[in-house]
Amino acid sequence: MSSTDQIYITAAFKSVRQNEVYIFMQNEYVLCDYAPGAVFSSLECTIFGELGITCAFASHDLGIAYIFSGNICAKWYYGLYSPNNKILEGPKLIVEMFPFLNGTVFANGIDAAFESSRPFEAYLFKGDQCARINYSANGQLINNAPIRQNWPCFKGTIFEHGIDACFASHNPHQAYVFKGDSYARIRFIPGVRFDVLISTGKIKDYWMGLQRILPRKSAIYYSNCN
Repeated sequence: MSSTDQIYITAAFKSVRQNEVYIFMQNEYVLCDYAPGAVFSSLECTIFGELGITCAFASHDLGIAYIFSGNICAKWYYGLYSPNNKILEGPKLIVEMFPFLNGTVFANGIDAAFESSRPFEAYLFKGDQCARINYSANGQLINNAPIRQNWPCFKGTIFEHGIDACFASHNPHQAYVFKGDSYARIRFIPGVRFDVLISTGKIKDYWMGLQRILPRKSAIYYSNCN
């Protein structure tokens, strides 16, 4: 990726506070009501602080998220509005954190993910593929198929070919997905092939608070870490 490439949203997950979401643009983030700030201190001098977060999803354990950068991931306590954010596990290879992804397209990186409304399940996206996983202590790969097969509501849209970022809404069984300068809001039921495209459009028209900061330019990173 060149330094002139435009960056929109690379990862997102919902906050524990109603109608708030953390949105990442590589190594920058904003906290939106559906506040800009610096990189979380616990991510400094890690791959996530240097190269950015390319995918994330919130755990059903409050205050915890799984974050990804390339084929590396970590289980992260992001502090619940306190300075005590810290990495709980990792950074490590995706296949070390989630062994059941070994041999799948997700082993080398995940484009987007969001947690299901079913406890300790999440949806992963990579290219035109998607998966539903259980990420508990007895985790497993539940399903792996093309997006257009598992998410019929995306057929004929740009999202059937891939998703850049997404997050589960605080409204049950709803999620937001992003690709380039576009977004969609969907309704879904875990384990049932029933999904509805509620709305779609340009990020700038719906996410008014992001108008001033998107798109970003891909940065060249210099490490100050020993």
